[in-house]
Amino acid sequence: MGIVINQSIKNTVITYIGFAIGAINVIFLYTKFLSEAYFGLITFILSTANILMPLMAFGTHNTIVKFYSSFKTRQSQNGFLTLMLILPLIIIIPAGLITHVAYDSISNWLSKENIIIKDYTWLIYVCAIMFAYFEVFYAWSRVQLQSVFGNFMKEVFHRICITILLLLLHFGYLNVDQLIYGIVIVYIFRTLLMKLYAFSLRFPVLKWSKIPNLKSVLKYSALIIIAGSIANIILEIDKFMLGQFEALNNVAYYGVAIYIATVIGVPARSMHLITHPLTAKLLNDKDNVGLKSLYQKSSLNLFIISGFIFLGIIININQLYLLIPENYSDGFMVVLVIGFAKLFDNLLGNNNAILFNSDYYRVILVFGVVLAVLTIVLNLVLIPEFGINGAAYASCITIFVYNTIKLLFVYSKFNIQPFTVSTVKTLFLIVSCGLLLFFWEFPFHPIINIVLKSIVLTLLYVWSVYKFELSEDITTILKRFIP
Repeated sequence: MGIVINQSIKNTVITYIGFAIGAINVIFLYTKFLSEAYFGLITFILSTANILMPLMAFGTHNTIVKFYSSFKTRQSQNGFLTLMLILPLIIIIPAGLITHVAYDSISNWLSKENIIIKDYTWLIYVCAIMFAYFEVFYAWSRVQLQSVFGNFMKEVFHRICITILLLLLHFGYLNVDQLIYGIVIVYIFRTLLMKLYAFSLRFPVLKWSKIPNLKSVLKYSALIIIAGSIANIILEIDKFMLGQFEALNNVAYYGVAIYIATVIGVPARSMHLITHPLTAKLLNDKDNVGLKSLYQKSSLNLFIISGFIFLGIIININQLYLLIPENYSDGFMVVLVIGFAKLFDNLLGNNNAILFNSDYYRVILVFGVVLAVLTIVLNLVLIPEFGINGAAYASCITIFVYNTIKLLFVYSKFNIQPFTVSTVKTLFLIVSCGLLLFFWEFPFHPIINIVLKSIVLTLLYVWSVYKFELSEDITTILKRFIP
């Protein structure tokens, strides 16, 4: 776990810097400088592009991670990487032609509830391509076990740029239309920079050569489109469907609440960057002992870290909503419900990496398709009834069902599960701290209250983790700072 902890810590720090900047953008700058309708429009464009991203990428970003370590010669690696660069065009080019021919029909359908969407529909296609190729180049660098720069580009770079754009909007140097196009340009530039970095690590030698197991590679890429689409549908379809049923201001309220809850998932994202290729290598080497150890350690470490973040958000959420426009406080239940779902996500450790890099990924795709349909049905039923809370209920139910299926499936096929005695102790710690601190408020300004409660939580939580040695890895790190 040494390399995992090392790069995971760096990635976690970078990711949280990015999320801190993003929090300033989403919670304060967007809500202060932009109307709720245009904030909702930007959220809708980016969420819809994220739904399309796995399709545009043709699954190659996952395929690179799964198969790269299986190619042992320089020639076979060059042929494989050449194929990975070209495969996305099989989808991107026809999709572009269809979009051009049927643009009016597509834009009219997307904007039937909110006419403001119509003029910006084509930006969804552009963003989807940029998101797709960014992930391809990011995977290219990750298989060289270099994930830190890519994580900076993924989490920090575009948020800093958007902060600058929002400030330019506020001071009158940009109008709203220019802001939207500026955000898209930022994502284009980010992809180009990621490409340059990836090629500096391993410059592509465009060479057509026979690729061993080509049929398996293509089959995996095609099927992983479904897997990636399922994951993104579960994560993003709520914001898309809110834009079809509700005014865009509700998409803005929901977007702020989701962003707050998404912070809980940051440790998993950071650790995934390095555990994913390591899991693929363990599976390729048939190292079941190492796989079990990685599974349990990643689960416990993520549960401890994400539990702390979950508590930090939940005990301070009421004070946080006092700092932003009152309408946005409607998202409290969204934060709570999605927060529980994200905590469960972290508890599964590298479960996704095990499934998507094993020979059983085809079976889990079947479950995923069913659950994607369930997500859409639940949103159709619950959004008209409960609004933004209904979208949160739908997402939470689907995430819990999907994660439970994946957990049981890995256990049935590999005879490993992520839980230990320390998992139960950590759960007890999270519940105890939550009950103790949620109802305790200081009679001061919200910012002072947040700082004070966060200090109390940190001292209590960190001391407990250290005292009872809940995680060997985390305890080793804490010993560097605690005498």
